[in-house]
Amino acid sequence: MGLTGTALAIDAGNSKTDVALVAMDGRLLGTARGGGFRPQVTGAVRAVGTLTPLVAAALGQAGLTGCGPVDHVSAFLANADLPVEETALTAEIAGRGWARTVAVRNDTFALLRAGLPDDDGAPVGVAVVCGTGINCAGLGHDGTTARFPAVGRISGDWGGGACLADEALWSAARAEDGRGAPTDLAHALPAHFGLTTMPTLIEALHLRHIPGHRRHELAPVLFAVAATGDPVARAIVARQAEEVALMATVALRRLGLLGEPTPVILGGSVLAARHPLLHDRVLQLLSEQAPKALPRVVTAPPVLGAALAALDRAGAEADAYPRLRGTWG
Repeated sequence: MGLTGTALAIDAGNSKTDVALVAMDGRLLGTARGGGFRPQVTGAVRAVGTLTPLVAAALGQAGLTGCGPVDHVSAFLANADLPVEETALTAEIAGRGWARTVAVRNDTFALLRAGLPDDDGAPVGVAVVCGTGINCAGLGHDGTTARFPAVGRISGDWGGGACLADEALWSAARAEDGRGAPTDLAHALPAHFGLTTMPTLIEALHLRHIPGHRRHELAPVLFAVAATGDPVARAIVARQAEEVALMATVALRRLGLLGEPTPVILGGSVLAARHPLLHDRVLQLLSEQAPKALPRVVTAPPVLGAALAALDRAGAEADAYPRLRGTWG
């Protein structure tokens, strides 16, 4: 016997994964959180395997363990960047028997859905997520979509917390040895780890005395140094703003939406922090390049977007949407 009237909403990002069990009347029945989802590193089978205990935990929280499949899995997954990857992940999740039907999309669409209205039968908009990495997706009239491969530099990408940290390290190293312009990053980055010079930081990172995953801690340091007026740090932040605005503008153009008021949803840890230098520059560039864009920062967890998409698919009643949104504030 299955769990009629319920769905599993999954938002799996590079750094964390959220699973929510929701009823189609908008009630949140159970949640679970785990680590990052990286099928490009571990393969689809192992990556989906990391979701298994989270699904069990969400079901268990609702007291529904062992009751059979839910109606639907609404999964928005990081690193599901290409159609072939979406197909493989859909098949792998379907094979787990969690639900009668499965839909998989890139996790940028979860941010987009979370930021779009619930009372519009054919919503349109563009979302740019800038967290660990950067990506953009858009939904146009008649269900048309615009998206980017977003697999790194080979697909033309620049930005996100990991990239910003690397750019800060690159600039600081060159400032230290004379190849680059002076910058306070050369002092601030090693100081963050209790070190005194860039050579000691470079050695610690190279020999993994400082674990590689801690490099992301340097993105906030970059913004702090930029806020003091440091020209090198400010230039890195300015480039990030340019990339965000450019991706949004290109997506709007591809969807034929530049000429009409259209939501542009901004999210991910870097954009959600609303660093003034970055945020204000993004808004300025959008006003110049896409003057009809309606930018909005969304800080609700992207799993909300996955859950809203499940309600959409089920044709939920109108009052289910505010009930569900209220769960996440």
